[in-house]
Amino acid sequence: MDRVAPSDPLSPGPVLRTVIVDDHELLRAGTRGILEEADGFRVVGEAADADEACDVVTATEPDLVITDIRMPTSNGIDLAGRLVDDHPGLLVVILSAYDDEHYVRAAMAAGVSGYLLKTLPSHDLVAALRDACSGALSRGALPRGQGEKDLVDRGPTADERLTARESEVVQLVARGMSNKAIAHQLGISPRTVEGHLNHVFDKLDILSRTELVHFALASRLFVRDPDAGDIAVEAGDGP
Repeated sequence: MDRVAPSDPLSPGPVLRTVIVDDHELLRAGTRGILEEADGFRVVGEAADADEACDVVTATEPDLVITDIRMPTSNGIDLAGRLVDDHPGLLVVILSAYDDEHYVRAAMAAGVSGYLLKTLPSHDLVAALRDACSGALSRGALPRGQGEKDLVDRGPTADERLTARESEVVQLVARGMSNKAIAHQLGISPRTVEGHLNHVFDKLDILSRTELVHFALASRLFVRDPDAGDIAVEAGDGP
């Protein structure tokens, strides 16, 4: 199968066939949702660890692999080097929560096309992926986005911008609860929950419920219930 030429990933013909690798199901679903709404990408496979990723890439022959760094069986940088060596022409982009210069250098040495951070808003993530695939990202630049060891003064963090009640609502959204269930647990009305979420969306520059879950988990701003696991976001519930 012929891959899309990396120099022209946005051509009106074939789109970039993409595999997403992350051990968190919710984060894979969030990234998939963002790409499915964008032009120029088609998700053809997902994997939860490096071994599964190698099998999926062999089976689907994608043009692009987007991988996390920390996974159960192997880290994403080692996986990237393995994939680049085994599949000439394959583009690999790291999508990580960690803004760490050592990770960035190791990733670039492994042959990745870009190092992006999970806290990027969806429209910026898509644009950065396009830049990475076209070779427009500078290999010496800091990673795109804001991570746990950001070297730039970002101003107030997300949890500092939110009220205590807004943070509670986000925590429950990240556990997969509907607005009605959140309202029942907090003793408020579903309309009030919706109002809180609208304020959160405005403060964090987030456009959807799925993106909010993706942002919350990737940024580690909100602690998940260890017994809740990764619960799919309930659809049809407004913001």
